[in-house]
Amino acid sequence: MAEIRLTELSHGGGCGCKIAPAVLQQIVGTIRQKLPFPDLLVGTETSDDAAVYRLNDQQAIIATTDFFMPIVDDPFEFGRIAATNALSDVYAMGGTPIMALAIVGMPINKLPVEKIRAILQGGESVCEAAGIPLAGGHSIDSVEPIYGLVALGIVHPDRLKKNSAAQPGDVLVLGKGLGVGVLAAALKKNLLSPAGYQQMIETTTRLNRVGPALTEIEGVHALTDVTGFGLLGHLLEICRGSGVMAELEFSRVPVLSEALPLIQQGIGPGAIDRNLASYGHEVDFGAALEDWQRRLLADAQTSGGLLVSVSPEAVAKVIDCFHSAGFDQATVIGQLRNGMPRIGII
Repeated sequence: MAEIRLTELSHGGGCGCKIAPAVLQQIVGTIRQKLPFPDLLVGTETSDDAAVYRLNDQQAIIATTDFFMPIVDDPFEFGRIAATNALSDVYAMGGTPIMALAIVGMPINKLPVEKIRAILQGGESVCEAAGIPLAGGHSIDSVEPIYGLVALGIVHPDRLKKNSAAQPGDVLVLGKGLGVGVLAAALKKNLLSPAGYQQMIETTTRLNRVGPALTEIEGVHALTDVTGFGLLGHLLEICRGSGVMAELEFSRVPVLSEALPLIQQGIGPGAIDRNLASYGHEVDFGAALEDWQRRLLADAQTSGGLLVSVSPEAVAKVIDCFHSAGFDQATVIGQLRNGMPRIGII
């Protein structure tokens, strides 16, 4: 039992487990009306990162949940990655986490108790780093190992950042490099170098705690985080919700250095193809763009970076905010314009 690899027990890993955008749309429906609750500030209307409910004039509560199957074989690191990813949705709304609950599904007859406990300890360590209690949760005996969190946070209603508030003329800034899904796919095929593994752990366990600081910058209009639908999928959610079009400059998109040669060799998760099949018709790929470049933009990220829509005059402050918090790859990747919700890539 001790020799079983966690990734052998699951058909997918990390945010690559997400249901494809097109299939999800069929399941939940295409019409998402605002629910008749005036204090529900964010619901299902624009596929935002979390639900937000106003408690009073000074406080709104953020509620979200995120869980998935193993992206790595080390149980402690799996727990850390899953917890970091879940808390990111709170930061992506501009909020501060206050509490979490664990979601645990484990194949009890296949995994030893020590490994399961290590997964939970990994999640606990991240909550401790975020300064919040992991106050309980729920567990089931599952065919595949599953771990994640229900994450609760708090935000001032005036500081809340939705994915639907971007404006034409805004500049797009991305906080982390792309390529997590590529690294995870290489790991599962035993093709990932020690340097690549270390890079994957470092980026997926870096908390996006810079979110609340970004909301303090005048000119930051919208926030989201880039996860299972890839950069293109989550940027399209901003475009649809805000009624704008986006122009990306591929040469400016940050990429994890260890992922670059792997994606050029054709290595990547199946989620890339599912993502492109779901929304590729809404993207104008430049004629000079190579296949690996298209695929990288749709790579399923786990615990990916924050994507910021900000007015041009505040871009320098946003970049400084990221860099001061240790997000060295944060950079401008494009801009928003008036037009139908689409993405053009140059």
